[in-house]
Amino acid sequence: MTDPGHQTAGTALEAVDDEAGLHLTTREGWRRFTADPPSPPRLLTAREHAALADIEQDAYDDARLGHHARLLVVATSTVRHTVTCGRRLVLLNRHAISARRGLIISGPAGTGKTIAITQLGRAHELLDRARHPHAGGRIPVVYITVPPAATARMVAAEFARFLGLPVRRSSNITDLIEAVVGVCTDTRTGLILVDELHNISLTSRHGAEVADTLKYFSERIPATFIYAGIDIEHSNLLSGTRGAQIAGRFTLIPTHPFPYGTEWKGLIATLEGTLLLHQHRPGTLVTLDRYLHDRTGGMIGALSHAIRGAAIDAILTGTEKITKKSLEAIPLDHTAQEASSPAKPAVTRR
Repeated sequence: MTDPGHQTAGTALEAVDDEAGLHLTTREGWRRFTADPPSPPRLLTAREHAALADIEQDAYDDARLGHHARLLVVATSTVRHTVTCGRRLVLLNRHAISARRGLIISGPAGTGKTIAITQLGRAHELLDRARHPHAGGRIPVVYITVPPAATARMVAAEFARFLGLPVRRSSNITDLIEAVVGVCTDTRTGLILVDELHNISLTSRHGAEVADTLKYFSERIPATFIYAGIDIEHSNLLSGTRGAQIAGRFTLIPTHPFPYGTEWKGLIATLEGTLLLHQHRPGTLVTLDRYLHDRTGGMIGALSHAIRGAAIDAILTGTEKITKKSLEAIPLDHTAQEASSPAKPAVTRR
């Protein structure tokens, strides 16, 4: 057997090296994200697995580790709703001269906001490529994140970096803005995704200038703007004169932890169906759906991390299965841990 699981150790490691440094906030990283995901390795039969030489075993395990390490995107109700609303707005804004409308995806950390907007962006990019198969110079989607303590120039530089434009110390904000607007217009950018919007505070001068810069971009670039951030509706971004302008143009889609119910159980079943473990009994995770909800607080990010982490441990330790005990061994983020902790009784002082 020379190609266990359809991948070799070399190709698996090369794929990891290729992905290193390719962030969604660069054009190259975004293109990699929108490309078809690599095919998962085939789960070998017991006989095939036993016949592997040591080097083939290492290659096979490495391919499975890479498979479980990748974030599986599940088409949740939030993702479907965001894609539907976003595509509708793109069509409505196509012939708008000004006052284009947009979306704000808002909710607690770990509730799938970034997944929702990037899946909208991926759908838009793939549709644009299908409609214009021979137009290689198009940049249908721009994706940036707002840096902490951002200034207007920093945000303009994020746009420029995604587009591959040079950002020098001597570049002033006016030059950056004009360059970004020119490239986005020439390359027919139709969707602009701005993540980490909660890093903007309208109570500071820099934050107000960032909001004004984004508004200026939305007026100059004929594209639909999609924002995402933590609890935007409870921040100052929608208050005051500037906030009123945002609130008047943007529809807010809230994200929440998933309640324990049919969709939650379906998420677990979908994730379990992707496992490539030799001793795992199908349906094990489904029977633990209540435990997983209590443990993660209904956060899809924490759920994915727990299952993928336990799958990686199962390969590394040779157990080849996920159990409640192995799930408990995966540390989760603080938010999920707080959500799953029993409420402490109030202390009465006398």
